[in-house]
Amino acid sequence: MRDYANILQLVILVNLENLNAEMINQGIPQNKRLERLNEIAKKQFDILQHTSGIKKIESLDNMKLLNT
Repeated sequence: MRDYANILQLVILVNLENLNAEMINQGIPQNKRLERLNEIAKKQFDILQHTSGIKKIESLDNMKLLNT
């Protein structure tokens, strides 16, 4: 999945992995974690897709690809 993900998706994935680990430590059952992580992923996507930070990282990544 990581091989085909864009920068935004990778940022969200890392966030979700960290949140999932924390929820596991809290003893939250898998089905509840999945529901909550899905909600969080949607919210993060909506928020982050329009941020200047993500756009800057994407443009740097695109420049890197052009130079290789």
